Amino acid sequence: MDQDIVNALELLNTTKQEVQRMRDSGWSSLLDDVFSFCNKYEIAIPKMDARYIPGKSKHRALDVTYSHHFQVERFCVVIDLLLQELNNHFDIVSTDLLLSMAYLHLAKSFGNFDKKKIMRLAEYYLNEFDSSELRDLSCQLDNFIAHVQGFDKRFFNMKEITNISKVLVESELHQTWPLVYLLIQLTLILLVATAFVERAFSSMNYIKNKLRNSMGDEFLNGCLVFYVERKIF
Repeated sequence: MDQDIVNALELLNTTKQEVQRMRDSGWSSLLDDVFSFCNKYEIAIPKMDARYIPGKSKHRALDVTYSHHFQVERFCVVIDLLLQELNNHFDIVSTDLLLSMAYLHLAKSFGNFDKKKIMRLAEYYLNEFDSSELRDLSCQLDNFIAHVQGFDKRFFNMKEITNISKVLVESELHQTWPLVYLLIQLTLILLVATAFVERAFSSMNYIKNKLRNSMGDEFLNGCLVFYVERKIF
């Protein structure tokens, strides 16, 4: 829950790649581990090329082998469910937002800078950036990146977007590039506006349960604040 949004995106992509790699080429190594485990503890292993028999009755043998059953109907199915769950949690819009944020990262002095991707991020916030402000943001981005890459050493070796915001405020550069600063702020609060809110809604099940279903909104809000922020209180 405290992970930087860019780092979280990198971990998400790594997880998807590893899960996909496991599906494509991980079956043999997993099978070897299973065979080793079974031999160590003297567990009977069926012949993998024999017809699969669900249960104990040989009359119920299916037209697939044990190898096909375990690899296709079990191993691949579980991995596909995991990948589908990840894709459901990070749909096209969410992934596009996260990818756009990655280009605001200071790694390698904005070596991954992609102005089109960053502008795409701003376009999602229609209430914050109208057409004229998008044009101004485009100019401010050019000046900001040129300043960071060529002149200001205070931005060197930063690993998190939060540090960019701090340096901008401390140096009062957030007044020079206010739209860039606004975009960074929106990036930083996205994690709070998604995961934090989801946790708050989940907490409502504990607060407003069957015994307290007549609780008013004001009292519910007060209880939720204490419950969600219980570490602070």
